[in-house]
Amino acid sequence: MSKHTVTIEINGSSITREVDSRLLLVHFLREELVMTGTHIGCDTSHCGACTVLIDGRSVKSCTLFTMQANGKSLTTIEGMETEGKLHPLQEGFHQEHGLQCGFCTPGMIMRAAELLDKNPNPTEEEIRWGISGNLCRCTGYVNIIKAVQYAAEKIQKEAT
Repeated sequence: MSKHTVTIEINGSSITREVDSRLLLVHFLREELVMTGTHIGCDTSHCGACTVLIDGRSVKSCTLFTMQANGKSLTTIEGMETEGKLHPLQEGFHQEHGLQCGFCTPGMIMRAAELLDKNPNPTEEEIRWGISGNLCRCTGYVNIIKAVQYAAEKIQKEAT
C-alpha cells in the first residue's frame, strides 16, 4: 500500500499526516483524528450521514479518499460551534426538535450549511430539494425543515 502525506485544514487547524492512498476521508476523521461527529451510515453515499464541507461545498466523506482533501479546508460538525456557541443550524435542530435518534443530524446540518450559504432565504421546497441527498429514517423531515427555516431567519437577523 502506498502512503502519502496530506495537509488539510480541519475546523481551522492545519493537520499533516501520512495516510494510505485508499483511506476514505470518513475513516480518517473518525479513526485517525477521533472526530466521531461525522457518522458512517451506508458506505455507499446514499444516506448522507457522513457529510462534511470541503472548501464550503458539502461532500459525502465515505466516497472521498483522504488524499483528495489534501490542501483543502474541511469543516466537520465539530467545527460548527464557535467559542462555545452553537451554530444557528445546531440551535434550530434543538429548538425545532429536528432530530429523533440524531444519527442523520450531523450530515443534515452540514448539507444545510452549504444550502444556507448559497441561498440565505430558501423556500420550503428549496430546503426539501437541498437536503434530498440526506436520509432521515425517523422524523418525516417536517421538523428538519423547520430547523433550517429557524436557522435561516436567525442568520439573517444576525447579519442586520
